[in-house]
Amino acid sequence: MTRSRFTDHFAAVADQYAAHRPTYPAELFAWLAAQAPARDLAWDCATGSGQAAVGLAGYFDGVFATDASEAQIVAATPCPKVTYRVAPADASGLPECAVDLVTVAQALHWFELEPFYAEVRRVLRPSGLLAVWTYGVFRVEGAGTAQIQNLLDRFYHETVGPYWPTERRHVENGYAELPFPFDELAAPDLAMAVDWTLADLAGYLRSWSATSRYRETNGADPVLPLTAALAPLWGTGCQRVVWPLSIRVGRPKREPAGR
Repeated sequence: MTRSRFTDHFAAVADQYAAHRPTYPAELFAWLAAQAPARDLAWDCATGSGQAAVGLAGYFDGVFATDASEAQIVAATPCPKVTYRVAPADASGLPECAVDLVTVAQALHWFELEPFYAEVRRVLRPSGLLAVWTYGVFRVEGAGTAQIQNLLDRFYHETVGPYWPTERRHVENGYAELPFPFDELAAPDLAMAVDWTLADLAGYLRSWSATSRYRETNGADPVLPLTAALAPLWGTGCQRVVWPLSIRVGRPKREPAGR
């Protein structure tokens, strides 16, 4: 079988990704565990540095976490309940009907969907669940943050905007245009939120694939002039940073009776 082509957009920033990406809310994992038919095994596909895998480990007996990027797996967060493996999205290495839940956090837009969905159907147990989610442009909340947000929006859209892969549009529209051939459930309305210093923010911005590509192309770090402009506005303390989550959850469609 021919496997999906894989372009590693994050090998150059794997350490930054592991250190500076925000974590997902515990409420998400608790809700997914409650919908799953059992809590024996979850597969976190395209795990990156393991943010979702570690969150799932609090609710499942075991988590199998894969990523096609060896650099990401090397940088992944160790966890006793999580088994990390390098594997493409359409060839997990799991046996048939092995998992109760499949998750894809902030990565579905990179996949060749048909072979991945076929793999999901193969490994899911009856009534098993596929959950995918993404987060797009973040907001800084609080009094006096309008100038901060303007600078951040210009950085996202103008400075590094031309360096985003075309798949980024699916993140920005919350996966609304991606095919999702599953019987969907209504997902909860959730967001990620952190209180970050300016240094924390800079680390996160440097974990973007677009920032890495800008740096490779231009030989300069675009985050430096941005943080210089933000410093008098951000201050020495923390600001609240929020990412709304777009979540799609479903079970494999049942074949009509008699087929």
